[in-house]
Amino acid sequence: MKKFWQLLLTAMLAVLVLAACGNDSKKEETPVDSDQPAETEQEEQAGGNSSSYPYTINDAVGEDITFEKAPETVISLIPSNTEILFGIDAGDKVIAVTENDDFPEEVKDLDKVGDYNVNVEKVISLKPDVVFAHDMMLGSGEEGLNQIRDAGIQVVVIPTAETFEETYETIKIFGEIMDKNEEANKIVEDMKAKVEDIKAKAADITDKKTVLVENSDAPEIYAPGKNTFPQQFLDIINAENIITEEGWVMISPETIVDESPDVILVSYSYVPDVVENIKKRDGFDTVTAVKEDQVIQVDENITSRTGPRLADGLEAYAKAIYPEVFGE
Repeated sequence: MKKFWQLLLTAMLAVLVLAACGNDSKKEETPVDSDQPAETEQEEQAGGNSSSYPYTINDAVGEDITFEKAPETVISLIPSNTEILFGIDAGDKVIAVTENDDFPEEVKDLDKVGDYNVNVEKVISLKPDVVFAHDMMLGSGEEGLNQIRDAGIQVVVIPTAETFEETYETIKIFGEIMDKNEEANKIVEDMKAKVEDIKAKAADITDKKTVLVENSDAPEIYAPGKNTFPQQFLDIINAENIITEEGWVMISPETIVDESPDVILVSYSYVPDVVENIKKRDGFDTVTAVKEDQVIQVDENITSRTGPRLADGLEAYAKAIYPEVFGE
């Protein structure tokens, strides 16, 4: 099941980036008008300590949702939303999450409302004040979200963040909804400080390493190219992506051998002993990353979830690719 979810996520990401290349906005299944983070009527409150109610937010699908007060009971349908809620000290309001949520530790004791397929009946039975969904759920999951709305439960669809700046904005939006502005702003400032520190260290790197970021195993090896979060990571730390195409693309083992990247980052864990398996692929004994023992697995959660740990994901890339600069 974990392999299926990893492959499904990869497919979603591929569609997401293709959508971003055109006029349709960012979503990992069906295009939706969500190019920009959700806007609120109280934008002037950003950076303040208290939210003012009633409070209205226009979400990723153009719905206006008004809160008379900060929600007391919340269900989160995607791990990134959950990590933000706990990060801004609103975890005590979360009453249910999905089976895919694994951070922080407290989520393991919460009710579960499905995985990538939401148990709509259970969500409705728990009667939360609000359900935080995500625009990657639209398409196959849209009918379920409409059922939740029809039951009188507020649903906020969070747009996909594709940059650090959009991630910061999403965190602040959660802070505004939950009346946790101070906590949200602190997270954003800490993330910005870490990113700037990494940028400063990377500025002196002149001998760029070539990198492949694998997101799925052979025979269908998918890797990120331009206009993806991994590409932004690589740009920040002065590394060169061997993928030059837009979005998430499938690359053959033969092409990897020909390109012979200096580093192969493995951003999935559904395959046991994946690093050793990559090294044993036909012809890979000639690849620089294999010869130099630079096939390195990174945590796919911190490097892909657009929440408080995203700057840690950037740091993981930096340490894996340039240990001589970023190593402890």
